[in-house]
Amino acid sequence: MSLPPLVEPAPELTVDEVRRYSRHLIIPDVGMDGQKRLKNAKVLCVGAGGLGSPALMYLAAAGVGTLGIVEFDEVDESNLQRQVIHSQADIGRSKAESARDTVLGINPYVNVVLHEGRLEADNVMEIFSQYDLIVDGTDNFATRYLVNDACVLLNKPYVWGSIYRFDGQASVFWSEHGPCYRCLYPEPPPPGMVPSCAEGGVLGVLCASIGSIQVTEAIKVLTGTGDPLVGRLMIYDALEMTYRQVKVRKDPNCAVCGPNPTVTELIDYEAFCGVVSDEAQEAAAGSTITPKQLKEWIDDGENIDIIDVREPNEYEIVSIPGARLIPKDGFLMGGALQDLPQDKKIVLHCKTGVRSAEVLAVLKSAGFSDAVHVGGGVIGWVNQIEPDKPVY
Repeated sequence: MSLPPLVEPAPELTVDEVRRYSRHLIIPDVGMDGQKRLKNAKVLCVGAGGLGSPALMYLAAAGVGTLGIVEFDEVDESNLQRQVIHSQADIGRSKAESARDTVLGINPYVNVVLHEGRLEADNVMEIFSQYDLIVDGTDNFATRYLVNDACVLLNKPYVWGSIYRFDGQASVFWSEHGPCYRCLYPEPPPPGMVPSCAEGGVLGVLCASIGSIQVTEAIKVLTGTGDPLVGRLMIYDALEMTYRQVKVRKDPNCAVCGPNPTVTELIDYEAFCGVVSDEAQEAAAGSTITPKQLKEWIDDGENIDIIDVREPNEYEIVSIPGARLIPKDGFLMGGALQDLPQDKKIVLHCKTGVRSAEVLAVLKSAGFSDAVHVGGGVIGWVNQIEPDKPVY
C-alpha cells in the first residue's frame, strides 16, 4: 500500500547537510525532497533499550530533525549485550541522557528532546501529540496497548517491533489506513504465559535486525517512499534466517479502531494486561516472604524445601543455596506435584516473584496450603543477602 508522505519538506538543507546526506540525495526515491522531509520530521522513540538503541542511532544518522526519547530506566551492565547506544562508562547513568549523548555524537544537527519517566495514561497523549510518528521499542504488553490506543485516538502512525530469543516481528500500525495492534492481538496473553526478554533472553544482534526494519519503515512513512508494512506483519527467524509476511486485516469489531469502538479513552493497562493473574495475587496474599526471612529460616534449620521455578540456564547463572530446580512448566502441566514432599514447607522462588506466584496458586489449589514464595525472587536475594553474586 503506497501512502502519501507523512510530513512536509523543510525549506532547505545546509551545505553541511548536503555533504552529510549525499548518499541519500543520490537515491532517486529519496532525493532532496525526501531528505528535507526527514529534516522536518519529529519522531518519538518509546524506550532506549534493545530496539530503541539501533532505532535512535539510525534515525539520527538518517537526518530526522527532531528525536524524542521516552525512558525512565538507568543503564545496567546486563543491558550492554544488546543496547548498543550505551557504553561501559554509562553504567548507572540515565538511559535517556546516555542515548541523547550518543545521538548527538552521531549527528549534531538533530534536536533531541528527553521525556524522562514512565510512559503512562496521564502523560502519553500530551507527549505523543508533539510528534509525527512513534517508534515503539517497549517490551511489555501494558505499554504496547497504551501506545496503540493513544496512537489510534490521536490518529498517529507508529512502527512496532518485538523480539524474543531468536525471533522478531515488526509492523506499521496506522488506523487511518489499516489495522491497529488490537486488530492483530485483541487481548493480551494470560499473565505469565509469555515470558519477557528478562526471563527468556534475547540474542543481542536480533535487536539490530528488527530495529533497522523499524527505522526503514519509519523513513518510508515519513517520505512517502515504497510500500510500508501497513496491514502486514513481518516475522523474522534468526536461527533459520528466514523472513515471512502475514497479512493483517482491519478488525471490524476492533475495540479501539472499529466503527463502533468500546475503548474511546485510555484505560488502566496494567489491570487490562494483568501483570500477575488474579489467582496468583490471591495465592500470594499472606504467603509471601522476604529474602531475609528465607535466610533466617535457612540459618535456623527450618524444615523447608526451597524450589526454584526458573529455567535451567537461569539456574546456572545464579541460585539460592539449597534450592532445587523444578521449572514452572512442570507445575502448570501437573507432573511436578508428585515430587513435592508432604512433610516440609514448600518455599518457591523465581527471578523476581512473578512466576513463583503463578506456581504458588497451583500449589494452593492442590492442597499445599502452607506453601509460600519469595517476593523479589533471586534478584532480591542477591541484592539483600549475597551482593557479590551475579545478577542477570
